[in-house]
Amino acid sequence: MRRQDHSARMKRGKSPERPPVSVITGYLGSGKTTLLNRLLRHPALANTAVIINEFGEIALDHLLVAAPSENMVLLANGCICCAVRGDLVGTLGDLADKRARGETPPFDRVLIETTGLADPVPVLQTLITDPEVGPRYRLDGVLTLVDGVHGAAQLDAHREAVKQAALADRLLITKCDVAPDESIAALERRLGALNPAAQRYRITRGEISPEELFGVALEDRGAKGLARWLRQEAYVATGARRGGYIGADRHDNGIDAFSVHLDQPVTRAGLVTWLHLLASLRGANLLRMKGLLNVEGRPVTVHAVQTLIDEPVPLERWPDEDRRSRLVFITRDMARADIERTLDALGFDAGAAQQSGAFDPRAYERFVAVAGNFR
Repeated sequence: MRRQDHSARMKRGKSPERPPVSVITGYLGSGKTTLLNRLLRHPALANTAVIINEFGEIALDHLLVAAPSENMVLLANGCICCAVRGDLVGTLGDLADKRARGETPPFDRVLIETTGLADPVPVLQTLITDPEVGPRYRLDGVLTLVDGVHGAAQLDAHREAVKQAALADRLLITKCDVAPDESIAALERRLGALNPAAQRYRITRGEISPEELFGVALEDRGAKGLARWLRQEAYVATGARRGGYIGADRHDNGIDAFSVHLDQPVTRAGLVTWLHLLASLRGANLLRMKGLLNVEGRPVTVHAVQTLIDEPVPLERWPDEDRRSRLVFITRDMARADIERTLDALGFDAGAAQQSGAFDPRAYERFVAVAGNFR
C-alpha cells in the first residue's frame, strides 16, 4: 500500500470531493446480503467503502487481502468493508480519518447497509445534518429491496417496510425467479402507487448492474438531470391530472403520493418559513418532498425528509421554459389539500408580499391552525 499517495489525495477530515453515499435498506429476508455479496465481486465497485452490520453476513474469505483494524478489512478488488462499532457517525469519521492518514486506500463511494427492521430516516439524518459527516460525505440515494414472495404481506403488517419503500429512490424487487408473475405485477402496482417516482427493477439472486443503482442525487442541473431527479412525470403517469393528486393504497398506513404546482412565484421569506414550519410541526407526516421552486423569479431546488431539510440550492438558470413551482410529496396522513392550505395560510405568493420580503405575521397563526387540523 502506497501511503504517501493515499494521504496526498485527502486532507485530514475532509475529502477533496465528498464521496457519494448510497443507503441499502429492505425488510428482513429481502436479499440485502445477497445483493452485497454480488456487488463486492463486481469490478464497478472497486474503490468503494461498504459499511455493514456484521462481517459474518458477507462471504469475504476469498476476497480478503488485509485487516487494518478490528472492524475493517481490505478486499482484493479495492473495496473497504467496515462493520459498524458504536454509532454510524463514529464509523464514517473513523473511515475518513484512516483514509486521510493513508491507512486505507482512497474510496470513490460508500454503501451503507441497514438492518431489516431499521427506519432509514436516522441514517439520512446523519448524512444530511451531522456536522462531522456532512462536510465529508454527500447522500446519493436510498436503495430499497422488497421481497417478491413476501413483500405484500410485509407491507400489510409492518410500518417499517412501508416506510422503507416510501423513502426509496430505487426499488429492487427480489426473488423474481420463485415468485409468481402475477404476484410480482401486483407488488409493482402497489409500490408504484406508494412511491411513483422510484425506479423499479426486478432482480434475481442480487444480479443487477451497479450503474443502475447510483447517480440518484441531483448533480446534472440541466433539464435532463432535473427531470431525472424530480421524476414528476411518474406522478402524472400514475393517473393524476395536471397538478393533480395521486393517492397510494389506503391500507399502506395512510401513505399518499402527489404533486403540487404553483403558478405564481414565492418569496424567500415564505419559502424558508413554510419549509421549517412544515417540518417542525408535521415532519413525522412528511416522508419525502422534492421540488423546483420559482423564488422571486429564480429557480431553487428543495429536498426534505421528515424533519430534515436540505439547504435550498439556487440554480444558475432555468432548466426549461416552465416557470411554475413544482413539488412532489410522499406523506403519511397528510393529503394534497392539507399542503395547499398551508401554502395559502402563509401567503406564499410573492406578488402579494411586501417589498421587504416579509409575510403577514398573522399567517403564522393560520398556518399552525391548519397544520393542527390535518386528518
